[in-house]
Amino acid sequence: MSIRGISGGRSGQGRIGLALGLVLALALSACSAVYQNHGYVPSDEELALIEVGKDSRETVAATLGRPSSEGLLNDVGWFYVQSRWKQSGVMEPKEIDRQVVSITFSEAGKVENVERFGLEQGRVVTLSRRVTDSNVKGVGFLKQLMGNIGRLRADQFFD
Repeated sequence: MSIRGISGGRSGQGRIGLALGLVLALALSACSAVYQNHGYVPSDEELALIEVGKDSRETVAATLGRPSSEGLLNDVGWFYVQSRWKQSGVMEPKEIDRQVVSITFSEAGKVENVERFGLEQGRVVTLSRRVTDSNVKGVGFLKQLMGNIGRLRADQFFD
């Protein structure tokens, strides 16, 4: 037997090992998590620029920008919503974080409340609050908004 024949056998085993290693690396990389962020929520530093009782819709819009959601029934509040989703491989995406900043306005158009809500174990929790009085408006809508975001499925958007 020649040296060429012996080395050819070892080289074939090396190629099989390389191919298996490559397949294993591709399989593991396909399982790595992919994160997606949706929406926008102002930071605490940006919210500190908003003064309760002094700022108006116009000054809030100039400081933070207009939100993607406003009060649907009575236009008393602006809602900034942000969600973070994680998808691993072929698994269904899972929402891992959700925050909502609610800014409500008085009838005169002045900022009345600034609140930040989060999602803890599927429940809406208040993370921070600056309120002019104890009567918080719009919480019913906010709970509905927070509760329905995670229930949306892709098949509801496509025919």
